[in-house]
Amino acid sequence: MELSRPAPAQPARGGPRRRKRRRSQTERAGPGHVRDARQAGTRCPRSCGRVGRRGGATETTSLLEEHFDHIFFTGGERVGRIVAAAAAAQLTPATLELGGKSPVWVDDTVDLEIAARRIAWGKFMNAGQTCVAPDYLLTTPAVARRLEPLLATAIREFYGADPAASDSYGRIVNDAAFFRLVGLVPAGIGSDAATRYIAPTVLTGVSLDDPVMQGEIFGPILPIVEVSGLDEALRVIRSGPAPLALYAFTSSARARRRIITGTTSGAVAFGVPSAHLSVAGLPFGGVGRSGMGAYHGERGLLTFSHEKAVLAKPLRPDTLRIAYPPFTPRKDAIVRKVLGRLR
Repeated sequence: MELSRPAPAQPARGGPRRRKRRRSQTERAGPGHVRDARQAGTRCPRSCGRVGRRGGATETTSLLEEHFDHIFFTGGERVGRIVAAAAAAQLTPATLELGGKSPVWVDDTVDLEIAARRIAWGKFMNAGQTCVAPDYLLTTPAVARRLEPLLATAIREFYGADPAASDSYGRIVNDAAFFRLVGLVPAGIGSDAATRYIAPTVLTGVSLDDPVMQGEIFGPILPIVEVSGLDEALRVIRSGPAPLALYAFTSSARARRRIITGTTSGAVAFGVPSAHLSVAGLPFGGVGRSGMGAYHGERGLLTFSHEKAVLAKPLRPDTLRIAYPPFTPRKDAIVRKVLGRLR
């Protein structure tokens, strides 16, 4: 394990594009490095419109000048604010799925080898460019020392000794995102600007003030933040915006209850990251700055539907006469009794 200091803050070449992407939208790429940061750093119906994949903030702003029945947006918080403002101006309902820093808590009550394998799978699929990827890991120093080599082993199992040669590892989606990510890691981490390759990287000894902890990473970099225990981990999670997902590896029923009741997030998953979005029966969406609204399965049908109330009342007999003026104490009592049932 090489030792280096956390990467200093550097201006990124262009802003990050944070959006959920399918594997086909990125080049294939291909274990990685564990670094010590303490010494470093369905097909649409005809009435449904679909926007091209290449649009950014400018294109989105122009498009939103049109009127829509419902806006669905998946991407980053910056453009999400633009979409929300435009939707509000048109009084258009909107569903926003934005992402954020989704944490992972790991304690010593679980099989750390399996936990490391699952965390590496969730983090480094598509080179970390999924909205539900684990963003950073919280654990105690003792567990961190045991987990670090297990993560390195899992990365080697998945992507071989040289991930750049692996057909199972992705590349960074564009140059702007590549240079932003390179600015978050210490010098010497395996990368290649020509192919936009960044090695799967685990950063240890990371503090909450380091650049890598200041925003959603959306790339193959996993910082490990050491805390004294679950109490401190919950304080760290609550100190930031509510994430799209929160993951925990613990066998303690009490710890699970505290995580569910003591935090706010779009979803909570125990024992596996990222997989909840594949369960059709679960609503998928964020809360607060990680999004609004939900979809998938039945929730998706409800999101993109309007429940129209339809009433038909026969003209005879005209039972509505009880509500016609002039009003009498008897009519008033009957109407109040009927309306009272609606409360």
